Amino acid sequence: MTGRERMLKTLRFEEPDRPPHFEVMFELEKEAFGLEFPDGNAWNACSAASKDRMIGQCMEIYQKIVERYHWDALAVFWPWSDPDGVVAAKKIFGNEILIGSIVGGSIWSIESIRDWTEFAITLTERPDEIHRIANERTETAIEKFKSLTDAGADFIHVVNDVAFNAGPFISPAQFSEFITPQLKRQVEFIKSQGVIPFVHTDGNIDTILDDYLSLGAACFQSVDPMAGMDIAKTKKRCHGKMALMGNVQCNLLQDGPDEAIRKSALYCLENASPGGGYIYGTSNTIFKGMPLRNYEYMLDVYREFVNRKRT
Repeated sequence: MTGRERMLKTLRFEEPDRPPHFEVMFELEKEAFGLEFPDGNAWNACSAASKDRMIGQCMEIYQKIVERYHWDALAVFWPWSDPDGVVAAKKIFGNEILIGSIVGGSIWSIESIRDWTEFAITLTERPDEIHRIANERTETAIEKFKSLTDAGADFIHVVNDVAFNAGPFISPAQFSEFITPQLKRQVEFIKSQGVIPFVHTDGNIDTILDDYLSLGAACFQSVDPMAGMDIAKTKKRCHGKMALMGNVQCNLLQDGPDEAIRKSALYCLENASPGGGYIYGTSNTIFKGMPLRNYEYMLDVYREFVNRKRT
């Protein structure tokens, strides 16, 4: 079974030969391979020749990641939200794995607010202004989605952090008014292009999970355990409606010990993988500073689980 087949099967809520795995980002390329992605600022106003060279650097690293860690999909994160990166990845990987891209800042979210007092006043006194800006963000996002789908992306991961550990950054009622309709428009556009929509937020979304289920997205990524998101309970609410990705606890991958990493990983696999609809992964990304051996240990646990299920 190819990675692409494995991903599509689990997104249909069917059990593949093993739960698929990939990460949204992998920033330990130097520790793993002695190579480095180009600096994020280097993409700004670079020449066409420089961009081609940097994309080549990225593809060399992506090939090594996919080969060593047996990823079933790749969200091209460098270059960010860029159709040229998708085209290059499709040329290299073909239909062996799913190829996607990442788009952020598409709605009102925690990372988009610079002045919380001003935002709160505007939300209360000038809600039309909040709606106007929300519409503008959706229109901008749709332009990006179109360029990525035209480039051949199989999926688009729409990333916006809308919750803290205690819950959403605005009330559930406000979320349903100002956020849900815009996310739904975006998801519907992606689907209209024949492309798979993924959505992301950190934090606890238990009180707005029904809003996320209403979007029609194929998969929700993070399922943040540090915010109290229990993947067993979330799976019961989402199964057959929206697949899940993640939940292996990132602070444990940062600090250990192995026993805690193992417990978190097995909890995800045992509770979320039955019946399909689950992609194994961390509760965020493989970020700089995380010990590489902890990610690799997480994969050791995964292989043990898969082998045990096969015997």
